[in-house]
Amino acid sequence: MQLTHLCPIDAFRTRAMLPAGERLLNVWTVTGAQPGPTLVITAGVHGCEYVGILALRKLFSLIQPETLRGRLLLLPLVNEEGFYAGAKGIVPEDGKNINRIFPARPDGTAADRIAMAVQTQIYPEADFILDLHGGEANERMLPLVFFPKDASPKVNALSRQAASHLQVDVRIPSIAKNGLYSHAARCGIPAVLMEVGGLGLWTDGEVERDLAGIRNLMGFLGMGGEARPNTAQMEARETLYLEAEADGLWFPHIRPGQKVTRGALLGVLEDLEGNPLQTIRAAWDGIIWYHTAALGVRKGDPLIAYGR
Repeated sequence: MQLTHLCPIDAFRTRAMLPAGERLLNVWTVTGAQPGPTLVITAGVHGCEYVGILALRKLFSLIQPETLRGRLLLLPLVNEEGFYAGAKGIVPEDGKNINRIFPARPDGTAADRIAMAVQTQIYPEADFILDLHGGEANERMLPLVFFPKDASPKVNALSRQAASHLQVDVRIPSIAKNGLYSHAARCGIPAVLMEVGGLGLWTDGEVERDLAGIRNLMGFLGMGGEARPNTAQMEARETLYLEAEADGLWFPHIRPGQKVTRGALLGVLEDLEGNPLQTIRAAWDGIIWYHTAALGVRKGDPLIAYGR
C-alpha cells in the first residue's frame, strides 16, 4: 500500500494519505498488539451520509490496540469533495457515483481514480470490508445491511454470517456488482454494506449503533471482544425497488419499518397541476425498507424499496 504523509499518533495508530490521482484519501491505521485479520472500514463514499464518518472518527480514538488482534484500516471520508460540497451521491467534479463504477477504470475521471485507489491499494490489504452508508439527504431508511449473494459460495456465506452480527433491523441479499463492497466480494473479499441514518442528519444514537455493530463484527472476525448474533434481525426473501416513471412531485404514504398489506397505497407521483402520473400500491404484504422523502423527483429516481 503506497501511503504518503505518514503521521504516527503512537506505537499503534497512524494517520496517512493514499494518493488517488490528484486527490489524497485519509487512511487511519490501528495495528493491534496481537496478530489477526485486517478489517477495512470505509465511510463517506456518499458525502451526505454522515453517521459512518463520525463513527470511524470515534472508533479511531476509542479502540484499545493492546487488546486488538489484527489491524483496522479506516477510510473515514472517501469522497471528501462531495462531503464539503454537500453533493448528494456524487463526486462534484465529474458527477459520478463512486458506488456505481467498479471495477475502476485506470484512465477515468475523479471518481474513477478514487475507486482505482481503493481497488488497487486497499482491496489487497483486506480480509473483510465493511462499507458504512445511510439514507441519502433525501432518503428515509430503516437500519439495514446488504450482503452479496452472487459472489463465491464461501464469500457469500461469510458475508451473510457477518451481516447477522450487525445492529440493524434487516439483512438483504444483493446481486449488486459495481459498488465498493459488491465488487470486493466478486474479487474474493467478504464484504457488507451497512445503512444507518438518513435525510442528511445524524444522532449520537445512530453513531453508537454503527459502533456497536463494528465491535460485534470485530468479535465475529476474531479481533477481540464478544461476537453476539443479532437474533432480532430478519433476512429479506424478496425486495422490490420502485422508480419514478416521470419527472414529478412525490407524495409517500408510508414510513420505513411500516408493515403494509397487498394493495395498500404506498405513494403517488403527480405533475405540477396535481394530476396523478404514477400510483404505487403494494404487490404483496411486506415491510418498507426505505423511501425518497424529496418532493421533486426525476424520471428513474428511486422512490421506494420494500420487501418480505
